[in-house]
Amino acid sequence: MKALVAVKRVVDYNVKVRVKSDNSGIELTNVKMSMNPFDEIAVEEAIRLKEANKIDEIIVVSIGTKQSQETIRTALAMGADRGILIETETEIQPLSVAKLLKVVCDEEKPEIVILGKQAIDDDANQTGQMLSALLNWSQGTFASKIEIDGNNLMVTREIDGGLETLKLALPSIITTDLRLNEPRYASLPNIMKAKKKPIEEKKPEDYGVDITPRLTTLKVVEPPKREAGMIVESISELVDKLKNEAKVI
Repeated sequence: MKALVAVKRVVDYNVKVRVKSDNSGIELTNVKMSMNPFDEIAVEEAIRLKEANKIDEIIVVSIGTKQSQETIRTALAMGADRGILIETETEIQPLSVAKLLKVVCDEEKPEIVILGKQAIDDDANQTGQMLSALLNWSQGTFASKIEIDGNNLMVTREIDGGLETLKLALPSIITTDLRLNEPRYASLPNIMKAKKKPIEEKKPEDYGVDITPRLTTLKVVEPPKREAGMIVESISELVDKLKNEAKVI
């Protein structure tokens, strides 16, 4: 069985993002970048399935600038087998990602595709669902547990009311949630081995996919700063302020 994992290069989650002075987007100059945390969970889950002898090969795909190769190398150092970089300087939006991944799936023919439920830069939470629709494959979103049973996939997913367990027929699309696993750190020997693992470099044109952005960002602004709090002398004063000033009760 073959697994395909999609990973994205984003601003590191520990970095405090800054808005550009012209409000056109986020400042990326000299900013630390890393693998999207949800995608890191997807890579880890694919590796665990391989270690359990449920998967034979893990292919990692990233779409973006030349530097995205570093993100693929990280996944290879964790334990993935080979990578595909679809290089472009164009802003990639979820529909374009789904279309490119569909063509990759048509070529590679994986039985399972695992990707993060969303990227922490745009928080779109759309790619997995779009890919499922394009391929007409079953899908399990927000997965917190995955088990492969023959030609079926048991997926426990997080919903508003608690947990829901789905039985999916392979091939299938899975999007990962935070509680699925704890990603491992790549060891130094594996980092060295990853340098020898193959990364195939492609362009969107090689797949015949139009990646022209359909959406336009009009303006990016920082959230308003919170106002200072106040100290009240009694419960009655608190209730009065909540009722007459905040108007929340």
